[in-house]
Amino acid sequence: MTVDPHVLLSPAVTNLRDLGGRPTADGGRVATGVAYRSAELAAPSVATDAALADLAVRTVVDLRTQAERSARPDHVPAGATLVELDVLADLPQGPAAQLPALLVGGRVDALARLDLAAQMLTVYRQLVVGDAARRGYAALVRIVIDPQRQPVLFHCTAGKDRTGWAATILLLAAGVDQAGVLEEFLAVNPAVRETFAPLLQQFGAAGGDPDLLRPMLEVRAEYLEVALDVVRERFGSFDGYLTDGLGLSPLEIGTLHRTMRADG
Repeated sequence: MTVDPHVLLSPAVTNLRDLGGRPTADGGRVATGVAYRSAELAAPSVATDAALADLAVRTVVDLRTQAERSARPDHVPAGATLVELDVLADLPQGPAAQLPALLVGGRVDALARLDLAAQMLTVYRQLVVGDAARRGYAALVRIVIDPQRQPVLFHCTAGKDRTGWAATILLLAAGVDQAGVLEEFLAVNPAVRETFAPLLQQFGAAGGDPDLLRPMLEVRAEYLEVALDVVRERFGSFDGYLTDGLGLSPLEIGTLHRTMRADG
């Protein structure tokens, strides 16, 4: 069994990973200890967890919706500042918003009619072109490039979609090629599947087919591919996305590249 060197183990938070260590296309390497990703920080033990304390996180960026934050508010490591950036504020009726109510209501029939794979593709398009997403990810970049706010830990609920696109932005800016970015994107699946296993069991016990939910409870290569396709269609290139999509200046883009590089 291959050990994923990016996984960081904490009893307080799942799907915790360091973006650092990946090779770049020009022979460099992504800096470790600058940007971390994870699932939600809803456990009170986050504030006292030794594994998180060792990371010395200065800024926690919560990419979730207001509803998600209200239901399960963040707890942050000691000494960290919390920043809330709802990157899907203009997509309130996405699959993540619909699923809990349908499950609680036992609406197996309604879930069976949802094309969750298609809805997830819509989410990923929105992560690229949505106004809230563009503002949110630009703000995240500006936090990452501020030495006074590093290290940064960013997260959503499961740490797979909104967090996955954030990781993609940072890794591409560092010079990681698309294959390396896809590897990081898909690497969260073991942790995500473990998180959602009880939900799939609950759905099956209610008479549903767990396979109906899987498109929303994992990440797939086609999700990232559609986002990158939209980047090219709308902005011409990833550099165009950084400048025209996120509104970053050449100085900010250069600083992001250096910040995310071990040789920066």
